[in-house]
Amino acid sequence: MLIIDSKDCENIDKALKKYKKKYEKSRILNQLRDRQSFTKPSIRQRTKVLKAVYRLQMENGALDA
Repeated sequence: MLIIDSKDCENIDKALKKYKKKYEKSRILNQLRDRQSFTKPSIRQRTKVLKAVYRLQMENGALDA
């Protein structure tokens, strides 16, 4: 549960902006998406390795994006 401390004189837009930032930092949406379906640990590891390889290729200039 996210709690935002707001003062009485604070604008509601600022409080909403603080809430959105806290929501993104807590990664609640990512957790919900991950829990929708089960992925085997081996597949999780494989995607992690593939992402790392892709990142290295992008840094080295092997891929043209």
